[in-house]
Amino acid sequence: MFKYIVRRVLQLIPVIIGISILVFMLVHLAPGDPIRLLLGEDATPEDYARLQRIYGFDKPLHIQYLTWAGNALQGDFGVSIRQGAPVTMLIRSRLPATMELAFFSVLFAVIFGVPLGVLAAIKRGSVIDLSSMVFALLGVSMPGFWLGLVLLTYVALNVGWIPMFGRGGSVFYGFGQLFTTFSADALYQGFRYIMLPAISIGTAMMAIITRLTRSSLLEIMGKDYIRTARAKGLAERVVVFKHGLRNALLPVVTVVGIQFGAMLGGAVITETVFAWPGVGRLIVNAISQRDFPIIQGGVLMLAIIFTLVNLAVDLSYAFLNPRIRYD
Repeated sequence: MFKYIVRRVLQLIPVIIGISILVFMLVHLAPGDPIRLLLGEDATPEDYARLQRIYGFDKPLHIQYLTWAGNALQGDFGVSIRQGAPVTMLIRSRLPATMELAFFSVLFAVIFGVPLGVLAAIKRGSVIDLSSMVFALLGVSMPGFWLGLVLLTYVALNVGWIPMFGRGGSVFYGFGQLFTTFSADALYQGFRYIMLPAISIGTAMMAIITRLTRSSLLEIMGKDYIRTARAKGLAERVVVFKHGLRNALLPVVTVVGIQFGAMLGGAVITETVFAWPGVGRLIVNAISQRDFPIIQGGVLMLAIIFTLVNLAVDLSYAFLNPRIRYD
C-alpha cells in the first residue's frame, strides 16, 4: 500500500506541472493587459513601465513562469493586482466556503441517490423504477444554474426563513457550537444559507448516482455468488446490502470522487447565482479583471485538490472490496 501511494504521488507531479504550465500560458496569451486595465487609458508610459517591472511582466515569459512556479512551491502565489492582497490569503479565506458547498452537495446527492438507485434495482420494471429513472433523466438534463434560478424564484421568495444570497456562517462551525455550547443557532444559520446552493449543484449528481447505482446493482445481482448466498437461505436484505451493494458501490465511489473534485471548480456559476463567497466566484471576478495571480493560484490549488481526491478514491476501493490489494 505504501509503495502504491508513493508511486501515485510521484505520478501526480508531472500532471500538476503540466496544469501549471497550461494555466500560466493560457492566462498570459489571453487578450487584455492587466496593467493597462488597472491604470486606465490615461496612464503615463512611466507608470505603466513601473508597474510592469513591479509585477515582473517586463521579463520573458519563461522567466515569469519559473519565478512564479518557484514561489508557488513555497506556498506563495503572488499578490493580487486589483486587491493588493496576497493570493494565498485570498484563496485561504474562500476555500472553506467552496469545500463546504461541495461536501454538502455530494452528501445530498449520495443520501438520496444511492437509496433511490437501490430501490429502483430491487423494484425493477415497476412504477417506482420507471419514476426514479424519469426523475434521474430530468436531474441530469437540468443545468445547475437554471435550477438555482428556479429555486430562488419559487422557493426563496416564498419561504421566509430561506435566504436568497450569501453565506450565513460555516455549518461545520455550527456543529462545533452544538457539541460545545449546546447552541444550534450557528448550525441553523449555516443550513439556511447552504440548502439551496447544495440542492442546485447536487441534483445532477444525485441523478447520475441513482442511474449508476441501479445499473451496477442489477449487474452484481446476477453474479454466481449472489445466487449462492440466496441458496444458503440468507435474508434478501442481507443479500442485497451486504453482498450486492458493497460491490456495486465501487463505480459509484469513483463517480462521487470525480464529481466532488469537479464541484470545487465547477460550482462557479452557482456560486455567482447565489453570491456564495467561494473560490470559483473569486476566479470569475479575477478573470473579468485580468488578475493573473488569482487566476493562476486559484486554478492550480483546485487542480491539486482534485488530484488528491482522486487518489483518496482509489485508496478507498480496498475498504469497500477486500479482494482489491495494492502491491
